Amino acid sequence: MKATTWHGKRDIRVEEVPEPSIVLPTDVIIEVTASAICGSDLHIYDGLVPTMEKGDILGHEFVGKVVEVGSAVERLKVGDRIVVPFTIACGNCVFCKDGKTALCISSNPEYEKQEKIIGYRTSGLFGYSHMYGGYAGGQAQMARVPFGDVGGLVVPEGLSDEQILFLTDIFPTGYMAAENCNIQPGQTVAVWGCGPVGQFAIRSAFLLGAKQVIAIDRFPERLAMAQRAGAIPLDYTQVKVLDAVKDLTDGFGPHACIDAVGMEAHGTTPDAKLDEVLQAVKLETDRPHVLREIFQVCRNGGTVSVPGVYVGSLQNFPFGVAFAKGLSIKMGQTHVHPYLEPLLRLIQEGKIDPTFVISHRITMDEIPDAYQTFVKKEDNAIKYVISPNSKAA
Repeated sequence: MKATTWHGKRDIRVEEVPEPSIVLPTDVIIEVTASAICGSDLHIYDGLVPTMEKGDILGHEFVGKVVEVGSAVERLKVGDRIVVPFTIACGNCVFCKDGKTALCISSNPEYEKQEKIIGYRTSGLFGYSHMYGGYAGGQAQMARVPFGDVGGLVVPEGLSDEQILFLTDIFPTGYMAAENCNIQPGQTVAVWGCGPVGQFAIRSAFLLGAKQVIAIDRFPERLAMAQRAGAIPLDYTQVKVLDAVKDLTDGFGPHACIDAVGMEAHGTTPDAKLDEVLQAVKLETDRPHVLREIFQVCRNGGTVSVPGVYVGSLQNFPFGVAFAKGLSIKMGQTHVHPYLEPLLRLIQEGKIDPTFVISHRITMDEIPDAYQTFVKKEDNAIKYVISPNSKAA
């Protein structure tokens, strides 16, 4: 079968690899009918995620049709069309039972690599390094899904792959980011980064009762998409973000701020430029420019929500500012599983159509070029959807 494989910094290839097989009796095998490139895949593409190995199969957003089930699988059957959370959960450990499936302690077979870095184990992830289990991802024609009965949500008839694809990651991630803000009616939320997660965070903030959402980015097409959702767009290359956000909030700052950018934050200020240098020479792994801005502008007693991916150390990080202002900080991988059915209902009820975020539709052979275009933010690239088993026209 064909799959997208990693071979080093900015070296992504589509290659023939062996088809997956049942490893554990709780596994299912699916034919992937739709997949996607996530913004966090670009961190891998840029060589910033540790414990990647040459030949690793990428991709953690995918849906497909079940073609084989393990002997212990009871709920799923061959022929079922399922959506697969990017976090892999056992369903039985103390964290899974508490709904914190991204913290599962039973789904990461290479947990020792992770414990050396962060102290404890968390869930495995599809296509996201050996620190997270070394699982093959879904930018492939077929995929193995561990704990199939726990993770595979059977898709109702009448919904297309594109409508449900983003339940795998970016819709729950944006929604959880907004939910973590504990939004009260009439409040203001500011979102840094208007990529796919930021777009879903904006819409989720409105769904959860925000009166005003401020969207901060530099790309016109992303700001326009945010504005169509009702957000107030700010181009940080044209305005001073701190002043502009204060002006929009009567000088108090937003009640909550969402960092939907993460470890490769861009900026025009001296601290942002220094971050780029420090990351390039490996004196820091992550660029915290956005977090600095958020700590400065978030109102006293406000909430900071961080769905953007960070993997390591930060320099010149103003933790004292957060302390002095009494900020609450919530962050982490998304607990996708408990969000699947509630967000599916929002789609079925017509309250949101996730396909709004799609900018490109491609086949497997186009993936290397798509990564290159996506990382450069060219061609109005916002979200790539892949048809792994379709041939180029």
